[in-house]
Amino acid sequence: MINMKIVYFFVLSFAVFINGFFSTAVYAENTFTIGYLELKKDPRYKKKRLLARFTGQALGRPFAGAEVAIKEAKYHGIDIDTVLLLERKTVKKEELTSAVEEFNNQGVQFIVLDLPSFETAELLKKIKGKDIAFFNATSYDNTLRNESCQSNLFHTLPSHAMLMDALAQYLISKKWKNILVLEGELAEDKQMSSAFEIAAKRFGLKIKDKRIFKLGNDPRERSKNNVALLTKGDFDVIFIADTNGEYARDLPYQSLKPNLIVGSEGLSASAWHWGWERHGAPQLIKRFIKKHKRLMENTDWAAWMAVKVIAAGVQDTKSTDYKKITAYLTADNTVLDTFKGHASSFRPWNNQLRQTILLTTHNWVVTRAPLKGFLHQKNNLDTLGNEKRNSKCVF
Repeated sequence: MINMKIVYFFVLSFAVFINGFFSTAVYAENTFTIGYLELKKDPRYKKKRLLARFTGQALGRPFAGAEVAIKEAKYHGIDIDTVLLLERKTVKKEELTSAVEEFNNQGVQFIVLDLPSFETAELLKKIKGKDIAFFNATSYDNTLRNESCQSNLFHTLPSHAMLMDALAQYLISKKWKNILVLEGELAEDKQMSSAFEIAAKRFGLKIKDKRIFKLGNDPRERSKNNVALLTKGDFDVIFIADTNGEYARDLPYQSLKPNLIVGSEGLSASAWHWGWERHGAPQLIKRFIKKHKRLMENTDWAAWMAVKVIAAGVQDTKSTDYKKITAYLTADNTVLDTFKGHASSFRPWNNQLRQTILLTTHNWVVTRAPLKGFLHQKNNLDTLGNEKRNSKCVF
């Protein structure tokens, strides 16, 4: 016979739980909305490119990472009776400014950006003098952290400089010093190549030669499209800067000699990798796969991290005030968890998130940077990317 007292106890307990859940998660007095702004018909997410799965490339829109983060952060505002929400806007280039103004009119002051570097820089020029913090989650461009920096632009994705410093640390630690650089014709290829050249000089690598490659099979362009001709010579390593990835994927096992391939193929420096197995990463990856049915890539992680740091600001300051949260993000004692190890924080001189960089193959994390022995007088994470003394950023 069923004990009705026990049944009543469980029904009552469940009712109390449900009431508590909805009183905090649904019926909270206040809401705090995080904006998410992306470009309609963004060429970086063309179906053909996504299906090609080039090394380090996006596998889908990074909004997927932001969605996972907002679900994880649903109780971050509980102490101030506030629910955190996420609102997405997908607009044309000419609508970006008006979209930000719409957000601002709604009281949204924290916006995650999924935009190419040019559109990001142009938008920031047009939106000045307003209390709006932007979080760059998809552009590696160094200029956004230097000449085009803004005091209200934060970066959760690492810069080309940070990634290339990590790669250079690994190569010099292995004493693989003699490098052939292959550079594509795109502007971002040149940015990546330039960052690697600076890193090579910083850590003592020797760039023996630099050659331009061109995708295609035109016999008149053999010196630029023929892998054997391009890789002729005596080198320890071939570094390739191919941000589109299509030429780089043909390079391994096609070079004239059995060289190590690094950069856009082979050994790559990454913000994130699904093969990372420490610091809570497997649990995050499982949550992401369960919701989106695909692997989590660099920009997914950066969008996730952007929402997480905003949510952390609300939770730790117990406030939704713009000035309190932005001050918290750049404070010396703020510690942010990236799920990659090392206590992270934003660099106050350019608002770049300090972070561990993963050195990866297509299916494995080889190691992470900064490597052991690469030291900095204040923070070893600052051995990756522009230090304050070398920064061209002026707020």
